Amino acid sequence: MKLTNYLKDKISIIIITIISIILITLLDIAFKVPEGLIIVTIVLLLLTLIIAILISYFQKRTFYNTLITNTKNLDKKYLVLETLPKPTTYEEELIYNIMYDINKSMIENVSSYINSTKDFKDYIEMWIHEVKIPISSLILMTHNHKNQVPKEYIEEIKRLDNYIDQILYYVRSNYTSEDFIFKKVKLEKIISSVALKNKDDLLENKIDLIVDIKNTEVYTDTKWLEFILNQIINNSIKYKKDIPNSYIQIKATEDNNQITLFIKDNGIGIPKSDIPNVFKKSFTGTNGRDKTKSTGMGLYIAKKLCTKLGHKIEIESEEKEYTIVKITFGKNKHYHPED
Repeated sequence: MKLTNYLKDKISIIIITIISIILITLLDIAFKVPEGLIIVTIVLLLLTLIIAILISYFQKRTFYNTLITNTKNLDKKYLVLETLPKPTTYEEELIYNIMYDINKSMIENVSSYINSTKDFKDYIEMWIHEVKIPISSLILMTHNHKNQVPKEYIEEIKRLDNYIDQILYYVRSNYTSEDFIFKKVKLEKIISSVALKNKDDLLENKIDLIVDIKNTEVYTDTKWLEFILNQIINNSIKYKKDIPNSYIQIKATEDNNQITLFIKDNGIGIPKSDIPNVFKKSFTGTNGRDKTKSTGMGLYIAKKLCTKLGHKIEIESEEKEYTIVKITFGKNKHYHPED
């Protein structure tokens, strides 16, 4: 709080006081008050005005500077009220009480919003679980009667299953404290589960899955990581080249602080211009528009989940040659790779 700004606010009081001093001086002259006494009176009145303004300024400056500084330094600015000193003037108390009422109203509204969104989330999750049951039954039935069910029907059912998973994990990604279990897990076990889920598609598309991971453990959530890897494997299958030696290679490397998982395929690759946008919401890119149906949500959700889990996900690719997805994990639950 600058003195010049404060003086601008008090300009009307200053002008009235100066006018009052001039009127008193004129009266003193009219009543033939000695010149020396008039000068002393003017000086005393001016000193009184200056001292009063300065006392008021320094008193207010302490309160307002504390308010401004604490607000700037807080990440959660609505907590600034907790950092303020006890009000010492009526004006400070008035501001404090108004801020308290505003803060209370905001907390009540936010709590109401959180409760309503949680109810909606719970309903969506319940609905998804109910829908997944008949979809899982359809997948099992088509698997057992592959030769009798048109290929297009099987693909559509699998696509529907993947979209349902995307909805589930998109909703869950906004409620991390409740929905993920962060613990040490074996990467090989998770990759085996994902490979089993995509077994039919890998065989049908004649894609070799090459896994070079042994006894590698990472801190993550099993279900969330399975979903992330499933989105990546699905993309590798979706965007394969029509060649006889298609493959998906999965390996891991370690250093002092982190473990990096590499998923590489020799598919059609990603145009250079699309790479900066692949993790953006609803971005389908050239391949998504030209080759197959795509919502542009799979990698967006994968990125979001990785961020929530403290992992780092990156993509590098060369069009018509390869695509590599890298996921970096901290070696302990407290270390998060820089994004």
